[in-house]
Amino acid sequence: MVWRVMGTGSAVLAGIVANKLVTTIWKKAGKDATLDPRDPRTPWRDAVAFAALTGLAAGAAKVAMTRKAAQYYAKSSGHLPKAMQEGDA
Repeated sequence: MVWRVMGTGSAVLAGIVANKLVTTIWKKAGKDATLDPRDPRTPWRDAVAFAALTGLAAGAAKVAMTRKAAQYYAKSSGHLPKAMQEGDA
């Protein structure tokens, strides 16, 4: 139960962090900060680039946060979460 809360919480936090990071990078690149890839007025190139960057950042952040949460769990309990022991993380 503890791992489910930690794992889910870390994934949600990772999504928030990734979204902020992508938005910041997009602005610094001189792109429109209010880009919505779903908007048909957005050029395909920008929509796909934004979606790819967001997906990459979200995936990498989720992996990093889940690994950190698992390390903390293992340090606290002396073993990996049951879901990770069974290969179902």
